[in-house]
Amino acid sequence: MAEIVIEGLGKVYPDGTRAVDGLSLEVQDGEFLVLVGPSGCGKTTALRMVAGLEDVSEGTIRIGDRVVNDMPARDRDVAMVFQSYALYPHLNVYENIAFGLRLRKLPKTEIDRRVREVAKVLELGEHLSRKPGNLSGGQRQRVAMGRAIVREPRAFLMDEPLSNLDAKLRVQMRAQIARIQRDLGVTTVYVTHDQTEAMTLGDRVAVMKRGVLQQVGPPQELYDRPDNLFVAGFVGSPGMNLMCVELTEDQGRLRVHVADQTLELPDGLLHRRPALRGHVGRKVVVGIRPEDMEDARIVGATEGATLTSVADLVEAMGSDVLVHFPVGASPVVTEDTRELARETGADEFPSVADHGVVCVGRFSPRTHVFEGQTITVAVDTERIQFFDPTTGIAIDHT
Repeated sequence: MAEIVIEGLGKVYPDGTRAVDGLSLEVQDGEFLVLVGPSGCGKTTALRMVAGLEDVSEGTIRIGDRVVNDMPARDRDVAMVFQSYALYPHLNVYENIAFGLRLRKLPKTEIDRRVREVAKVLELGEHLSRKPGNLSGGQRQRVAMGRAIVREPRAFLMDEPLSNLDAKLRVQMRAQIARIQRDLGVTTVYVTHDQTEAMTLGDRVAVMKRGVLQQVGPPQELYDRPDNLFVAGFVGSPGMNLMCVELTEDQGRLRVHVADQTLELPDGLLHRRPALRGHVGRKVVVGIRPEDMEDARIVGATEGATLTSVADLVEAMGSDVLVHFPVGASPVVTEDTRELARETGADEFPSVADHGVVCVGRFSPRTHVFEGQTITVAVDTERIQFFDPTTGIAIDHT
């Protein structure tokens, strides 16, 4: 096992395209780090530079105690699992897993021991004689992982290994990958564009946008305290509700004005977030997670902590109900929200021209809201996030 240290890593292609810009990360020995971001954000390019499959334009990569910038991929002692399974169709499972060990000319007894141990870990023991064409997608991906694990490398590098699987199988394989990595304790860097995958797998998650690292930390930290608007909107499904509002103060009590409605913020908020004082009387961006909005008939309506609207769309999910409703606040239009819009394929984010901003609340399944109904939405004002509308940076998010 080994730590991976990346310092000032950059990649510029001959046509001038900068894919990675000043990336610095330290992956601890045995840690599971997930690189996540929209398509084209540079995460796969960064992983390929660590693997030795892309040349480094700037910065250094250290694996263990060695700088590996100019070291061939085969000498870095890392194993990569690709999006495509890349199995040899004419070889059975045993032979596919053993292939790399045979190239290294290990003794047959050692090869057999390692292959059978890995097959047991991956629950492939009864499939060793089968060809890849006779396996399910999940089984083929486990064979690809087995081929990496059997080498006993210093680190695993995984490039969207579950993207070819259907939704149910992806959930199952996520759990298996997490278990295997925990049992083996091997340093792992895992790339995905699926933020749900990132949140459930990583010890830490690194969010990238256009080649630049936006934030790195434990999954819950990114969820609860995003550093900027991009992380706030990217992490979470559905994403955080963002709206541009006016912040005022009355006798030491802060208020958020959402068009003609007002949310009163908790006592002591200015003490906990003193930087907000510099934004009083100005426009700010507030962010509210869907689960921090609930049907007021269920939790009770607290004065100064509700919004009234009309249900625009109701999605019954079984465990909860997603209720879409417009509020008269101004939409947030920045580079970050435009990037989020491109990722979701939307023309605008998250506004609807005639209604201002459409919010999403994650209501209890006990709610009985229907489309077109006037609703009162209870807002957990303790959990509101604040962002500077010019820079997009969080205001006192601790």
